[in-house]
Amino acid sequence: MPTGTSSGTPTVRKTQARPASSAPAIPAGRKPTGSVTHSAPVAGTPATGTAARFAQQIVDAVNAERAKAGCKPLTVNAKLQAVAQEHSDDMAARNYYEHDTPEGVDPGTRITNAGYGWQNWGENIYQSPKDPATAMDGWMNSPAHRDNILDCVFTQTGVGVNLSANGPWWTEDFARPQ
Repeated sequence: MPTGTSSGTPTVRKTQARPASSAPAIPAGRKPTGSVTHSAPVAGTPATGTAARFAQQIVDAVNAERAKAGCKPLTVNAKLQAVAQEHSDDMAARNYYEHDTPEGVDPGTRITNAGYGWQNWGENIYQSPKDPATAMDGWMNSPAHRDNILDCVFTQTGVGVNLSANGPWWTEDFARPQ
């Protein structure tokens, strides 16, 4: 699956299923890059106002696309929602645009650390679209992002939106629980 670092281009990350007993690991070739000099936002701080409305609009749009493809709708999971929001907030606060944090923590590890036991997960991120329709259009016009959205294996989601000046920053985490 493609990943990228350029602002304004949606990026996608998806893992294969893992046995319930295996521990998540940093993917081969991924190395931490630098030290933490800024604390990440408090885990689980929910979006409010416009950001919360935008997150719900993404969920609704994703479910509309899934219905067209014959997939069941995703339900919002509070843990996935918190992980996605924390990642959007962290990317905005520390001005990076990657699925892995600068310390090399990948989405699967973040999801596991939130106490969510998963069989499968996927993640879409995006920086810059000013509204949910534009973000969805970009994701749906990218085969890998579209694959995450239309993967009927996924049953739950969480969307995080950070509306800071150097964004907005969008994260959607998809998963199937154990």
